[in-house]
Amino acid sequence: MRIAVSGGSGFIGQALVQRLLQRGDAVLVLSRNPERVRVGRGIPWSAVDEVAGADVVINLAGENVGGGRWTAQRKRRILESRVKATSTLVEAMRRIPDKRRIFISASAVGYYGVRGDEIVDDSSPSGSGFLAEVTRQWEEAAHRADTIARVVIFRFGVVFGPNGGALEKMLLPFRLGIGGPIGSGRQWMSWVDREDVLRAVEWAIDRQEVKGTYNITAPEPVRNRDFAHAFGRALHRPSFMPTPGFALRLLFGEMADEVLLGGQRVVPSRATAEGFTFNYRTLEMSLEHILANSAT
Repeated sequence: MRIAVSGGSGFIGQALVQRLLQRGDAVLVLSRNPERVRVGRGIPWSAVDEVAGADVVINLAGENVGGGRWTAQRKRRILESRVKATSTLVEAMRRIPDKRRIFISASAVGYYGVRGDEIVDDSSPSGSGFLAEVTRQWEEAAHRADTIARVVIFRFGVVFGPNGGALEKMLLPFRLGIGGPIGSGRQWMSWVDREDVLRAVEWAIDRQEVKGTYNITAPEPVRNRDFAHAFGRALHRPSFMPTPGFALRLLFGEMADEVLLGGQRVVPSRATAEGFTFNYRTLEMSLEHILANSAT
C-alpha cells in the first residue's frame, strides 16, 4: 500500500514507518525537515498534495504536551500543531475525493479530563481542562474527512517503549534510586506499550470494519504509585522517593495538574470487543519487554 505519515520521525512514528516498510508498504513521511528523515521517503509539508494519492494517511503530528510549563504561547503551539496539521491533511485528501482510503488520526486520553477513580471507556463524554479542549478540536478536524475516508481515531494513553518516550525520561532517577511516586501517587495512569500501538495501526489498516474512535490503552491501568514500585522492581532499585505535588505546581503550573498529578482510569472496551488483543496487558509484561530491548 502507499501510506503517508505525518509525525513519522517521532517516538511512535519512526517505529511505525519501519514496521510498515517491513510489510512491503511504500511510505511517505511528511516533515518540516525532510532531509533528516532516515526511515521512509521524506517530503516537505509544501508537497502535502502527494497525500491525495495515498491509500492510507496516518496523522501523528503534534507538539509534546509535557515539554514544559504551559505558557500562552506553548498552549497555542500545542493546539495549532495538531489542528492545523490535521486540517491540512484533510484538505489534501479532498483533491481526490472519490479515492478509497483510510485516515488514522491520533488523539489522547486527555479527551476525558481528570476523572479520579471513575472507569472511563470509549463512550464516556469529554471532560474539562486544556487537554480535553485540544483533543476535542483535534478530533473534530479529523472527522471532517468522514465523507472522503474511513476515519479511525485512536485515543492513546502514555506510550511506553524502548529508547525514547516517557519511560526514558524517568529512567535516570529510578536507576539512581531516587525515583518514586508523583504527588500522592493515587492518580491513575492509562498507558500502552508502543508495540501494541503499532499493532493497533496495522489492525485498523487491515480490517475494513474498524471505524470511529477507540481507546488504545492497556486493559490494566495502574495508579502512579504502583507504576513507580513496578518500575523500581524491574530495575532492581528502590522507588520510595516521592516528588511533592506543590513543587511540581510551582515548576509547571497547569501542566502539572493535568499531566502529572491528574489522570484517567481508561479501558479499551471497544477495541477489545471488536477483536483487538493487547500483547502487553500488564505493566510488568511491558516493562520486562522494554528493558530487554533498551539500548541504555
